[in-house]
Amino acid sequence: MRVVIATLLLTVSLQACGSKTPATDGNADTAKPGTPQASAAATVAVDRSHAGTPAPTFAFEARGGAIKHMANFGGKPVLVNLWASWCAPCVAELPALDALASAKAETLTVLAVSQDMEGWKAVDKRFKPDAFAKLTPYLDQPGNYALAVGAKGLPISILYDAAGKEVWRVARPLEWNSAEVRALLP
Repeated sequence: MRVVIATLLLTVSLQACGSKTPATDGNADTAKPGTPQASAAATVAVDRSHAGTPAPTFAFEARGGAIKHMANFGGKPVLVNLWASWCAPCVAELPALDALASAKAETLTVLAVSQDMEGWKAVDKRFKPDAFAKLTPYLDQPGNYALAVGAKGLPISILYDAAGKEVWRVARPLEWNSAEVRALLP
């Protein structure tokens, strides 16, 4: 059964990976004109339709086999980025996510959660020792986290508040260093 689910997720991800069209499930951000969120919404297509939903409780794996849950990162907002080593847009945004993780270390935790079916072998191709200053990879095998949040493609980034409730999500690569995206972050 896991193989069937993982295959379906992979198929859908391949369709969405590299797409230039914002995916929003029809619930794009509708901020008031003139606010920072309004300019971000115009270019980022933020989906707030899941706002208030608790983060999934599924475990994901840290390097070395330690099991982690979203509850392990409580106390400040958490940005979860679901990515894969075979997804060019996912890999392209990793350096900017690392810069974001460094710049916002006091107010935001950034989790890069791999959806690679090859596990750490695939992750290690992108996360060489000392490749990133702050970004730490995690592994979602067999993709339970992605399935729980209804990921229809990669990358997908989801911001959770300090209480573990979803604030927004964006199902496409982002310019993490842009003023529009930074305005969406705590």
